[in-house]
Amino acid sequence: MRRALALATALAVLPFAVHAEGERRAPSVSVVGEGSVSAVPDLAMVTSGVVSRAPTAAAALEANAAAMTKVMAALKTAGIEDRDVATSGLSVQPQYDYGDGSGSGPRAPRLVAYEVRNAVTVRSRALDKVGDLIDSLVSAGSNQIENLSFEVSDRSEKLDGARREAMADARRKAEIYAAGVGAKLGAPLAVSEQDASEPEPMRAFAARKTLDAAPATPVARGEQELRVRVNARWALAAE
Repeated sequence: MRRALALATALAVLPFAVHAEGERRAPSVSVVGEGSVSAVPDLAMVTSGVVSRAPTAAAALEANAAAMTKVMAALKTAGIEDRDVATSGLSVQPQYDYGDGSGSGPRAPRLVAYEVRNAVTVRSRALDKVGDLIDSLVSAGSNQIENLSFEVSDRSEKLDGARREAMADARRKAEIYAAGVGAKLGAPLAVSEQDASEPEPMRAFAARKTLDAAPATPVARGEQELRVRVNARWALAAE
């Protein structure tokens, strides 16, 4: 009885195994296609802040709050809307003096001050006025411009052109490989877009750069290259 049951099970599974094996052996070609488009950024992201020091944490926080109030007022004057301003960092840290190592032995670190850092990230659509915005922030009391980058707001829509280019590139490659083995492309079997990391934002200067107030800070947004990669597979048919 057991042998009969095992035989029946094997016969039932066999057609599926043969089908899967035939599917694995079906001739096909897989390629990667690439496409790209150039886009002019239409958003500027500025991260600006105030660093304050004082003997006590409360005094440092109070001085920082007073300075940041002026920075926020400057943003209002520049026409930046509330929805385009977000706090991106706030910290209170003790500052220690560890000595210069010239003594006869190690000594305990000495607390000398407290440092408060407060930064906001500002989104601006007026790219022709970004230099003026930076100048106004520094004039209002910001002593840290941590980052300036440019972004493309409708990146996904812009990528559609790159997607079409990537598919055309994939098909061209597949046709070359098919011809190389004496076949032609059959039906498409699979297409997938590779997960692409966000492009590195275009930066105008190094992060965490301390600026002195200077009129008409020059800013150039340039262009960004948006790239797409697709994996595509076609069946191969006899010529």
